[in-house]
Amino acid sequence: MRHSFIILSFLLLSSFLTSCTQPNGTKYVGEYKDGKRHGQGTFTHPDGGKYVGGWKDDKFHGQGTYTLPNGEKYVGGFKDGKRNGLGVLIFTNGRKYVGGWKNGGYDGQGTITSPDGNKYVGEYKDGKQHGQGTHTYPDGSSDVGEWREGLFFKGTHYDKDGNIIGKYVNGVEQ
Repeated sequence: MRHSFIILSFLLLSSFLTSCTQPNGTKYVGEYKDGKRHGQGTFTHPDGGKYVGGWKDDKFHGQGTYTLPNGEKYVGGFKDGKRNGLGVLIFTNGRKYVGGWKNGGYDGQGTITSPDGNKYVGEYKDGKQHGQGTHTYPDGSSDVGEWREGLFFKGTHYDKDGNIIGKYVNGVEQ
């Protein structure tokens, strides 16, 4: 019984829920461990930014929702304070990215859509289109092939009916 009481006391002291408002107006309500935000919590900033989700060692970690002061919203994974794993970013202009993240940038498979009809489905690396992908334009035409560092590098340009209207080799239209 005494052993159980010691373990319970340690757990209660090492991880607890509390609220803390800083002089600069930031506020955190959530769990702490060893004096650091750790577990589930909500962080608000006086400029309107807000994060609700997991924490580890005072950094966003795990699943969470981060609303930026300008109204952009990210829902997804975090690791060491950066967007990581799968997530959705909705921009204030209606643009939307759904896909993989690594170290805060687009990475892996993803789709970005814009209200004007532009859409890219494919691979990303370091926040840029990189690898195989398809960009469809508002008029229905498309570029299908390989992208490098955000630029169409090698592939075919099609009109809205699927007719070939151009080829790209080493980033140059042929």
